[in-house]
Amino acid sequence: MENLIDTPRLPRKRRSLAQELVTVLSEQIRDGLLKRGDKLPTESAIMEAHGVSRTVVREAISRLQAAGQVETRHGIGTFVLDTPSPSGFRIDPATVVTLRDVLAILELRISLEVESAGLAAQRRSAEQLATMRAALDALNESAAHASDAVASDFAFHLEIALSTGNRYFTDIMTHLGTSIIPRTRLNSARLAHDDQQHYMSRLSREHEEIYDAIARQDSDAARAAMRLHLTNSRERLRQAHEEAQAQRG
Repeated sequence: MENLIDTPRLPRKRRSLAQELVTVLSEQIRDGLLKRGDKLPTESAIMEAHGVSRTVVREAISRLQAAGQVETRHGIGTFVLDTPSPSGFRIDPATVVTLRDVLAILELRISLEVESAGLAAQRRSAEQLATMRAALDALNESAAHASDAVASDFAFHLEIALSTGNRYFTDIMTHLGTSIIPRTRLNSARLAHDDQQHYMSRLSREHEEIYDAIARQDSDAARAAMRLHLTNSRERLRQAHEEAQAQRG
């Protein structure tokens, strides 16, 4: 299906244009205007319909992919996957817009992902470990490109949930989507005036510690590494916000 759904052009306000586009397309999928198996319009068509750049379209599609709503088949196009149940648990990414929202999501992640990492260390298969490794490699390669890095970051955390063998961990992570990744909501590296490469290097070290513990099948170390990573993410955001507030006077 390549016919464009009539929608107003995206407003230029608080939220990023990419997230506005994610919201519009997600609503069309949820409301059945775009159904499972439908092909999304071309990048050019979406650009024209919503008055946005190609970069915005690609970032939005990347976020939808990470959230499991669409898949891109190279050389063919991007297609809609299963429509989320309207009655199911859902956090609308468009509502996660303030520091308080992001910190609340991180609190939820700490309660969920610490145990997820421990179970993954016990239960992961060799294939699942290889998928985690591939996600980390992709994250390291795309660190300079925020949208690609977000998708790879989410893929790593989702694979940990999958490795628990408990579908409820996976369901919650899938419903949360890329709203769990702070860089999609607030750019803490920019707010803190930190070097992006240094910021991503610290994240990479934290991810590697999680991966190494899961690879060793050391549940306690995996839990500790995940807790440290998420706690550090929370503190980085708080510090970034405080510094930004101080600069505003």
